[in-house]
Parts: sequence; C-alpha cells; structure tokens
Amino acid sequence: MSRKRKLRFKTIFISDVHLGVPECKAAQASHFLRNSICEKLVMNGDIIDAWALQRGGKWTKPHTHFVRTVLRKMEKENIEVIYTRGNHDDVLERFLPIVFDNLQIVQEHIHESPHGNYLVVHGDGFDHVTTNHKWMAQLGSVGYNSLLKLNRAYNAWRHWRGKEPFSFAKWVKAKVKGAVSFVGKFEEQLQELAKSKGCKGIICGHIHTPADKKVGDVHYINSGDWVESMTAIVEHLDRTFEVITYEEWCRRSNREPKGIMLNAPSAEPDETDDELQPAPVPASAEAATV
Repeated sequence: MSRKRKLRFKTIFISDVHLGVPECKAAQASHFLRNSICEKLVMNGDIIDAWALQRGGKWTKPHTHFVRTVLRKMEKENIEVIYTRGNHDDVLERFLPIVFDNLQIVQEHIHESPHGNYLVVHGDGFDHVTTNHKWMAQLGSVGYNSLLKLNRAYNAWRHWRGKEPFSFAKWVKAKVKGAVSFVGKFEEQLQELAKSKGCKGIICGHIHTPADKKVGDVHYINSGDWVESMTAIVEHLDRTFEVITYEEWCRRSNREPKGIMLNAPSAEPDETDDELQPAPVPASAEAATV
C-alpha cells in the first residue's frame, strides 16, 4: 500500500463547517486539516453554528476535536489563522476586529497574491433575507436542518439498497428557478464588491455551492461547506487556486476517507494520526511523506 502523505499548500480556505449541527462533517474536516501542511489558514465564516446551538443543537466530541486541531496547528506549525465572521456566528461582529498573536478575527480579509489580490468575505451581506429579515433566515435554517435529518433517513435506506447517496438540498438548488436565480444574483453582487475593492478575485462561502469560475472580469471562488459538499479552497505553492473535495484530497494523500454517507452525523475522530510530523519539504514540492 502507498505511504500516506501530508499535502502541502500555501493557503487553505475553509468555510461553513457548522459546528453544532449534527450533520456537520467535523471529523472529515479535522482529518483534512490535521494532515495538510499550510502557511496560512482562512476560516471564512459559519465555522460555529450559534443559531443551531441556541436551538439546542449538539456539540459533540468531533466538534471539540476540530477546534483542537486548529489550535494545535497554530501552536506547533505557527501558522497564520484568519477567521472572518459569518451569519451563523454573527455574535462575533460586535467585537471585531480581534487580534491574538497569529489569530485575527475580522469582517473581511484581503488575500495578497502575485496575480492580483482576492477579497475574502463570507458572503451573507448579499443575502437579502439574512441582512434584512434575520427571523426568516433563522426559520429557513430550521427548515434546512430538518431537510438534512430527513435526507439522512432517506440515504440510510438508499445505502441499504446499495444505491449512491442523494442530496435533497442540492437537487433544490439545481432545479428550483428561485434558488438558481438567487445563486446567480449572489455571484454578480460579489463580483461588483470585489471590483469596488480593487481586487482581481473574491473568495466566499455562505451558499454551500462550491465554484471556481470567472464572473465578468472577476475570479469567483466559493469554498462550499462541510455539511454536504465537503470542499475547501487550496492555494498551491505556485499560487494557483483549486476547489478540492475531501475524497480527492484522500486520494492524493493516500488516506482512507472517514465514513462519509451523505447527511450522516460526523464520525468519531481518529486519534492515531493526531500529531503533525511534517518532514522537511523543498519549496517546489507539493507533498511530504510521513
């Protein structure tokens, strides 16, 4: 069997983990971060779902393990961590900006690139419901979480039948005209924001729809989420960007994925590869063997 590798990146962007929601894939997100090497980690909003926790959501062992993973990377690898606030963790907004050594908690962030700067923002500011009718957004969040629970039961039945998992939420986004129109308007508005800030591109989350494309003259990248998509944005050592899925990361690093049946609760964390042991890596290399 091929040796496991720690993939090396310049920067990792992750958003919408939604710690506190039973269906969040905290164990998979921890697995990804724990076994990746980077200089900078940007957590772009909705890492913690305060709305769900206020409704009696569950904070489980994998959720604590995710937080420990980030803190351990800060301590042992001395990485820079940028945390931009989202709408589900908007309780932070009144205290911003917050700076602790190599951790910054901010409203937005400019990521410098030799090819042009990128504006990093969660994206909820361009969601009319979230900004103007918070009670409707919270009601929608309840409905979404209920849909995830229903989807979990449905996918358990599909798994028993030997079928691939199916996402109700993704189907709605792809088929319902209003949802498709919302995503298009969201992307257009963020493009205008990036241009107004003098940025070549924009990196966001919020809508749980991973993307990497040009919208007008702006490079639009959406990191997706860790409830269904299990995707992140990585900036490689040559400073190019990629939206990478958890399964593709596992394939490249020769690691077995954690249990990933769609909408299943996060698996228990595996402590066996908890400690990072990065080998010296040339600047041009993309991965380190461990």
